[in-house]
Amino acid sequence: MASLKDLRDRIDSVKSTQKITSAMKMVAAAKLRRAQEQAEASRPYANGMDKVLASLASSAKDTAGAPALLAGTGKEDVQMIVLCTAGRGLCGGFNTSLTREAVRLGKEHQAAGRTVKFICVGRKGIPAINRNFPGAIVETFLDIDKPKLTFSKAAEISAKILEMFDNQDFDACTLVYARFQSAIAQIVTAQQLIPFAVEETGDSEDAGGASASYEYEPDQGEILADLLPRNLSVQIFKALLENAASEHGARMSAMDSASRNAGDMINSLTLLYNRSRQAQITKELIEIVSGAEAL
Repeated sequence: MASLKDLRDRIDSVKSTQKITSAMKMVAAAKLRRAQEQAEASRPYANGMDKVLASLASSAKDTAGAPALLAGTGKEDVQMIVLCTAGRGLCGGFNTSLTREAVRLGKEHQAAGRTVKFICVGRKGIPAINRNFPGAIVETFLDIDKPKLTFSKAAEISAKILEMFDNQDFDACTLVYARFQSAIAQIVTAQQLIPFAVEETGDSEDAGGASASYEYEPDQGEILADLLPRNLSVQIFKALLENAASEHGARMSAMDSASRNAGDMINSLTLLYNRSRQAQITKELIEIVSGAEAL
């Protein structure tokens, strides 16, 4: 059994840890509020650009001379996965969930006979990717949130992806990030960036079944050639903002759980300390009484 001094030291150590986790929870809560506002503010613009591109791309995708970002290379031999993780830990299973999804996608592509490459945004995904796919990481972007997460950081990542696509280093690109839902819920999302995924918007149903006809100036090809690279930066920036909010939410939740667990441990250790102290006092009293009776 541990001595009373050992128990006191253990209680003091857990109390110190509880102070740290409580402070980290408060810091994460303050950062979460700002990050959540930025993530929610980015959604209308990113979703609006997606709808505009979907409207343009639905009629231009199968035409001759369609932009490569829309039509693709015609192959799926080399897959690029952009994994967005946090730069720090202590945020529960946030990084593990993202890395697990990226590894699952990578192994799925490998099982289909495709080559997989990775771009890692953030430090925490690098060890797992190196362990599962040695030598597959072609680029890393670290500390993108220092001193502040800005659109220029997303544009830098986008420029690198476009450069590699122009050099025919890959055929398709998928972005893995966590979409913020609440402080305790983050949705791991895999979004196809290249080629641009055209989805049915359902605008004709919203308009009562009548489809609208549009005229574009300049033509659709020129508009798409300008908007598609810009959309890539916008979607990456939105993903980074969503990831940042999800990270702070996960860290706040994890530190709250850690603080509660520390409190429970302190109560258990205090109870054990009191019982041990009482047992020691009782033992000393018995020894004193036994000695007196022996005399």
